[in-house]
Amino acid sequence: MHERYVMPMAVMNIQQKLAILSDAAKYDASCASSGTTRRDSAKTKGIGSTEGSGICHAYAPDGRCISLLKILMTNFCVFDCVYCVNRSSSNVPRARFTVEEVVALTMNFYKRNYIEGLFLSSGIIKSSDHTMEQMVEIARRLRVQENFAGYIHLKTIPDAAPRLIEQAGLYADRLSINIEMPTDLGLEALAPEKDARDIRLAMAQLRAKIEEHKGERSDRAKPAKFSPGGQSTQMIVGADASDDNDILARSENLYGSYQLKRVYYSAFSPIPDASARLPLLRPPLMREHRLYQADWLMRFYGFDRGEIVSGGEDGMLDLGIDPKLAWALKHRARFPVDVNRADREMLLRVPGLGTKAVKRILSTRRHRTLRLDDVAKLCQSIAKARPFIETLDWTPGGLTDSAGLRAVVAPKPKAEQLSLF
Repeated sequence: MHERYVMPMAVMNIQQKLAILSDAAKYDASCASSGTTRRDSAKTKGIGSTEGSGICHAYAPDGRCISLLKILMTNFCVFDCVYCVNRSSSNVPRARFTVEEVVALTMNFYKRNYIEGLFLSSGIIKSSDHTMEQMVEIARRLRVQENFAGYIHLKTIPDAAPRLIEQAGLYADRLSINIEMPTDLGLEALAPEKDARDIRLAMAQLRAKIEEHKGERSDRAKPAKFSPGGQSTQMIVGADASDDNDILARSENLYGSYQLKRVYYSAFSPIPDASARLPLLRPPLMREHRLYQADWLMRFYGFDRGEIVSGGEDGMLDLGIDPKLAWALKHRARFPVDVNRADREMLLRVPGLGTKAVKRILSTRRHRTLRLDDVAKLCQSIAKARPFIETLDWTPGGLTDSAGLRAVVAPKPKAEQLSLF
């Protein structure tokens, strides 16, 4: 199928393979720790590391934050996607785990209480079916032979046989299929060996299987659990000319069409020998962070895409402030909001008030009229909220419409940009 497949490999021990394949996995976005500052004990003489390799943190279907062993089965790949560090033409160290090695690693880490689950992805070796068969076998052995009850997330391969995807779903808690790029044109230009239609078809088939295996509540004999954590996807941002509106539009469509649990955004980082082949330079990693915030507003705060994008300019989000604050500053006529009278939908639009704070406000105000100090105890950022709210003992007066309000509520600039890996 692919004539480029050649895999000469010097003999490596398990530690060497783990070093290469855990580091290579950091480009697969799946972690709750994304967005923190890089800290490495090897450089600071401290203890621990936030580098995106080895062990990561993610959320289980029931909301628990859990530690996962995050690795690639192999970083060899027959595809030559321009944006991928592991593409076939990339000059990076290569390694490959056997099925037995991944199973042993997972169980050893688990028994030592280092992890609660496995996140497994892979480059494509020989063929999509061959690679998927090995990933399924790893999950099967963990479940059947090792009686492993921990969390398993498998990055599945779109053009693998449907029977393999179905088998994967019977063993994994969550499956994901990468949409790759915000537009079909971007995928065609940067990953011509991949077909956007095949990816969408695979995601649709996966959604159908998840729905099929849910069964009806009234059913006495419910079908076997199939990917109970649902499916997610990953999108590369910054490798093509798509603006933030294009990206959020694709996300909106994905959530609606495939009932995704999450769209992960991965800021493109050019590889030296590929950067000349790409149309754009590396965008700020802050862009990825703002897209996650915008995504959150669409899913949990009642904002639509047009409102969110209106906070920036020319289809791009404002990198300097979060999207909710950007919207509020451009729609000051909607403020201040009386926290003792406003409905939930309007309270959710107040900068500094999250969903938990709004829930507490609604509950508390049934028993007493709220003052500014009360709101301060219920939210994380009263400084950000103060210019946009009214309480029994507080009104912002002209502060809401003041020309210098952005400088008051915007976060202080840091010496270095927020790191996302």
